[in-house]
Amino acid sequence: MPATILVGAHWGDEGKGRVVDEFAAKADVVARFGGGDNAGHTVYADGKVFKFHLLPSGVLHEQTACVLGNGMVINPVNLLKEIDSLASTGVDISPKRLLISTRAHIISPAHIALDKAAEKARGDKAIGTTLRGIGPAYLDKAARQGIRAGLMSDTEEFAEALHDAVERANHVLSQQNMELLDAHESAVTYIEAAERLKPYLCETSVYINQRLREGARVLCEGAQGTMLDVDHGDYPYVTSSSSIAGGALTGLGFGPLYVDRVIGIAKAFSSRVGAGPMPTELNDEIGDRLRGTGENFWDEFGTTTGRRRRCGWLDGVILHYAAQLNGFSELYLTKLDVLSGLKEVKIAVAYEIDGKRYDFPPTMISDLERAKPILETLPGWEEDVSGIRHEADLPAAARTYIQRIADLCETPVRTVSVGPARNQVVALA
Repeated sequence: MPATILVGAHWGDEGKGRVVDEFAAKADVVARFGGGDNAGHTVYADGKVFKFHLLPSGVLHEQTACVLGNGMVINPVNLLKEIDSLASTGVDISPKRLLISTRAHIISPAHIALDKAAEKARGDKAIGTTLRGIGPAYLDKAARQGIRAGLMSDTEEFAEALHDAVERANHVLSQQNMELLDAHESAVTYIEAAERLKPYLCETSVYINQRLREGARVLCEGAQGTMLDVDHGDYPYVTSSSSIAGGALTGLGFGPLYVDRVIGIAKAFSSRVGAGPMPTELNDEIGDRLRGTGENFWDEFGTTTGRRRRCGWLDGVILHYAAQLNGFSELYLTKLDVLSGLKEVKIAVAYEIDGKRYDFPPTMISDLERAKPILETLPGWEEDVSGIRHEADLPAAARTYIQRIADLCETPVRTVSVGPARNQVVALA
């Protein structure tokens, strides 16, 4: 079976971009199945840093066709900026390589304005949205008043739809005493973007199913992470789409019989951007050490927002939950090198809430906010592992740590990364 699904196992920022880039070397198609430019994936290749928000992270491999699936919400202006930026480095982003689903939905200026207004209205209960219009775009999709990407093929209809969206948004903004949008001015850059993107439009579900029947290797790239899934994450601190493995099937439009691998990606520790509960968060020297200084692109600062990530010990409770929810066939552990030099490392193996033990995250957010991690302590290692390429060369304590994670999640760890470069990877038996 020729489809592989890559999913983040925590709250996003697990290093999915570099993993997708690695697997894309042997893929024929790389397809994004959800989210929008709230995603931020970083790839370090040939001495250069590439940051993706809408384009699949496998786009650097010339043999791959790249798909933006129907489950996505797309800002056409920002997509063009990303295309042009990458093209300036010599990467081919022609319509022969990039296909945009006609069923994907468009993020309009109205959605961005409404996103900002809604977050402002929440005050101290803000959920930490990226303010890129993602939530309002999905809300319009569910309300059956969204704008599908296929409408960009008809300039007049597209312009009319944008105008109507802005008028609806202005009605809401006026009630909140917010600055109104200029319907004409807002539409101009979008119409120009639509003209350039017309050749990229495609019924991508038909295309993907055809390629799968031909035996092509399709790599399905997720955005965000399991705990940000709108159904199974720590609601309401979630994104507005399905970010788990099942979302690949609905977000790209193919059946489960084609899937042969579901790979969960997790850091060797936990991190989170924005608001919401994080039971293992460390507000001390170790938390600062895990985060880094921000001087390097691989330090713990969001690719999309630039916000400082919250860091802490690995949350094995959530990782186990993610493994079962997604049906991981294997785990890919990133940033093992960051733990080098710590005398001991810890893993949350359960939570304690009001005197009761929980082996899985509770459904109620109020319970999760009160959760205290039950930590298991393992020996750390002093050795710098960034130059290691073979499992046998890893410190014994590091191998013990990896195996403990596999045991907790009932899922084998097949790969660990020990640095940001493409070749800083150790395959495990």
